[in-house]
Amino acid sequence: MAGQSGKRAVVRAGRPPVSSRSALERLGFELFARQGFDGTTVDDIAAAAGIGRRTFFRYFASKNDLVWGDFEEQLVRLEGLLAEADPGTSMMDALRHAVVEFNRFDPAEVPWHRQRMELILRVPTLQADSTLRYASWREVVTRYAATRTGQPDSAMLPRLVGHAVLATCIAAYEHWLMETDADLGRLLDAAMRELTAGFGRY
Repeated sequence: MAGQSGKRAVVRAGRPPVSSRSALERLGFELFARQGFDGTTVDDIAAAAGIGRRTFFRYFASKNDLVWGDFEEQLVRLEGLLAEADPGTSMMDALRHAVVEFNRFDPAEVPWHRQRMELILRVPTLQADSTLRYASWREVVTRYAATRTGQPDSAMLPRLVGHAVLATCIAAYEHWLMETDADLGRLLDAAMRELTAGFGRY
């Protein structure tokens, strides 16, 4: 690991500077895999990308933001999926369909998404930031539940739905990270069905 040996990330000979947000994100993930998240600095990522710190911050506000990627855009996508749900579908079925579709990835993207979620769920220094992101994600679900139930966002039932759906998704993701050959969509679908049915049958 570079953090242990004192060597820092350097630009590979002949490598053109990174010129896109996605390319910088991938490079950051490569360094995290080699050096660890805490052992990698913004300067390391910028140097490996052949760019300056100021350029890095044009793409991402922080190293944490690089891990989360285009999170705000993804929240808009989740809201869109819920807005498109058939009003004739039950609230929980609509949420299940949206959650599964929201977490559908091209097979080529799955390894990168797995690495992203391993960082988010397992790196202690990311936990405080994760709490804020989770709250934003949960608010999207809470607002949808409030609309479907005709209650204000602050009412207990919509808030309960928001917390329950988030916890269900996290549980499915944790299982996915332990089972490398598991299908994420099927896990999320099964977990959401359990939530919808309740645990009274056990």
